[in-house]
Amino acid sequence: MLMKAPKPSFDMLAREAGRMVRKMFASHPGLRAERLCGVHNPWGFATDLLDAWHLLELCEAEALVERVVAVIGPDVILWDSQVYRGAEDYRAFLAEGREGRYWPADPLQGAVAVLRLGEPGAPPHVFAVPVDEAAKAKLAGAAGPLYVIRYMAATSRFRREPGFAPNRLGMQEQLLIDYTARPLWLVSGEDKAGNDFVTGFAPSAARWAGPRGRTE
Repeated sequence: MLMKAPKPSFDMLAREAGRMVRKMFASHPGLRAERLCGVHNPWGFATDLLDAWHLLELCEAEALVERVVAVIGPDVILWDSQVYRGAEDYRAFLAEGREGRYWPADPLQGAVAVLRLGEPGAPPHVFAVPVDEAAKAKLAGAAGPLYVIRYMAATSRFRREPGFAPNRLGMQEQLLIDYTARPLWLVSGEDKAGNDFVTGFAPSAARWAGPRGRTE
C-alpha cells in the first residue's frame, strides 16, 4: 500500500515562497506592482513569474488559516494575495488607508495575513480589516518583501458588480487591477452568503493578446 507523502509545513512553504520571490525580483528588477496582485491564482497574470499552485497551497495552509479563523471566525474565503517588493511599500499602502478600501466584501469583514518573506522563520501577522494602528505598529520593523494574503468572512457577499462602490474606486485608483472576476476559495467552514465560486476558474487570455501580457 502506497503511503501518502506528508504535507509540507507552513514554514517550508513560506521559505520556498521567499526563495521564489527573491529570484523573481532578481530576474525582473523593473516589474510593475500590478503584476504582483493575485499571484496565488493559477489562472491569473503572474503565472510566468511565480508558481501559483505553490502560493495557493501556502494560502490554504492549515496553520495559517487557523490564525485567520481566530480573527474573523470559522467561515473563511481566500480572495486575493499580493507581493510587495519592500515592507515600506505596504506600510505606505496602509498609511494611506487603502487596505479594505477596494475590497468587494459586503459587509466588509476580513483579515490580512502578512508574511515577511525577507525574514525566514518569522511568524505571520494576521490583522482584522480595517487595519488599526496597533496592527500597523507591528510591521514597523519589517524589512524585505512581504506577501499579503487577503481573506474575507464567508458570511459576507463578494460583490462583482462594477458599480459597487469599492469596485468603482478600485477602477479609478488601481487602473490595472480588476477584482470583479477573481476566483474564490472556501478555505474554512461554510459559505453563508451565496457567493459565486465559479467565476474566474478559467485560463487567462494569451499573453500576446493585449497590454496585460507585458511582464514589466
